[in-house]
Amino acid sequence: MQVVNIASLVVLSIALVGCITAPQRQVEEVGAVLPDQWGESETFSQPIPTQWVGTFGDAQLNALVDTALANNYELKAAAARVGAAVAQARIDGSSRWPQFFFTADHQQVQIREAGFGASRFGVFETLFGLSWEVDVWGRIRDFQQASVFEADAMNTDYYGARLSLAARVAQSYFELTEAKLLVAVVEQSIKDRTIIANLVRGRFQRGLVRGLDLRLALTDLANAEAELKEAQNLIQNISRRLEILLGHYPAGKEIVSATLPQLPATIPAGLPAELLERRPDLVAAFRRLQADDLRAVSAKKLRLPRITLTAAGGTRSADLTDLIDPRSAAWNVFAGLMQPLFTGGRITGEIFRTQAFAEEALNIYKNTALNAFREVEQALAAEEWLRQQEISLKKAVEQTEASQKMAVYSYRNGLIGILTLLDSYRGTLNAQSAHLSVTRQLLSNRINLYLALGGNV
Repeated sequence: MQVVNIASLVVLSIALVGCITAPQRQVEEVGAVLPDQWGESETFSQPIPTQWVGTFGDAQLNALVDTALANNYELKAAAARVGAAVAQARIDGSSRWPQFFFTADHQQVQIREAGFGASRFGVFETLFGLSWEVDVWGRIRDFQQASVFEADAMNTDYYGARLSLAARVAQSYFELTEAKLLVAVVEQSIKDRTIIANLVRGRFQRGLVRGLDLRLALTDLANAEAELKEAQNLIQNISRRLEILLGHYPAGKEIVSATLPQLPATIPAGLPAELLERRPDLVAAFRRLQADDLRAVSAKKLRLPRITLTAAGGTRSADLTDLIDPRSAAWNVFAGLMQPLFTGGRITGEIFRTQAFAEEALNIYKNTALNAFREVEQALAAEEWLRQQEISLKKAVEQTEASQKMAVYSYRNGLIGILTLLDSYRGTLNAQSAHLSVTRQLLSNRINLYLALGGNV
């Protein structure tokens, strides 16, 4: 009767396990209908470049990125986390195989008998044990596969960290170049304002202008000198930040950066649907969703009976040679079937917990996807606005440079006051600084676009 009950239980379990399968998630399941093309453009369907760093045509930038990828400590830490995740997957799958243990021991035994004194002898002992849970329902396999997905997600995170590092290096390099060009612009402005200050001093000495004019000119010159120190301090800050990314001591060493490169001509964004399978954070989020789905399935299978095999044995003898004699060994083997009946809600709680984690992972994936699309659309839109801004600021630089020359002529001839002259110099410096800034922003935005698209380094 007991055999019939066990057999019936096994048959029922086999029927139930067929209903316990992980949901078949689709990578396109993001909670929104994907458009056929990006909303900000109709011409950005070309595939992204395989190595976007090289599109800027800057050999120094290429060398800096290579150095960072080889030496950056954050990236090395990310690689170590991948190794730990792979090892964890191996640990989680170890229960699928028989566990065998062996111990050897030697004891000194002393027996004391009344009237006969004490006798002392050594005893050798060898013991072995074997345990194995037969993974009939695939519970352990599902748990291991979840760990494999988690390790894959960590590896994708590492790939994303490489992209992020390359982007930070490139953006810092462009910021450093902008800062150095700004220093050159301010230095030229100081030279021009020094000439103006000397001009006003000469006119003051001849009694042609008031002392206020001279003080205003000297104040304007001092402000320009302060701007120069600020720009020089910015250079050393960016240099040290860049050195940290390169894995170097932050000594503020000189990094060659002559000029900002030209913006690559095309904007290869690809198609929205391709982003789901290319962008690292999306791939990692989907792998974690698959992992949590499998953990939820594995938790449900805790309700099913477990089939275990155990074996134990060993030998014990005062003679060492008897240990290798098979006839002196004693051993036993057990096969068992354990069906959980009451666990105080532990299994039910574990099922609800893993299901909640899977629901959380699903919503995280959907939100990550929407944010990814937002970042691409914003970068595409910013490209157009920044291009128009750059054109306007370039015109502003040309106009302010022309007005500065006219202001000097007019001041010499007494047609304008000192404030108008100084405003023309400040306007020129501000326009040149703004033009440098927007030129660098165009490059940084292009990097953001490559990063949003998950382009390769």
